[in-house]
Amino acid sequence: MFRAQVIIKRKPSILDPQGKAVEKGAQHLGLTNIKNTRIGKYIEFDVISNNREEAEKEVNEYCSKLLSNPIMEDYQFNLIDLNSYDNK
Repeated sequence: MFRAQVIIKRKPSILDPQGKAVEKGAQHLGLTNIKNTRIGKYIEFDVISNNREEAEKEVNEYCSKLLSNPIMEDYQFNLIDLNSYDNK
């Protein structure tokens, strides 16, 4: 079994109004050195598989078809092999 840790972010060419709003709030707090704020999503889930390649394929499909909007967002993920923790 693997644990997938997924980060989804808007593509650099896509405006991020939420990031701009948060950055404006930082400026109102006197945090004037904060620039280029981008807001993303962090998603974590388990993949029931003992094969890393199959798990990666399934996570890619899940991300590209359901979790992210491929027109506006990019994603990256990390897989943690939970089986290796059982042996310790």
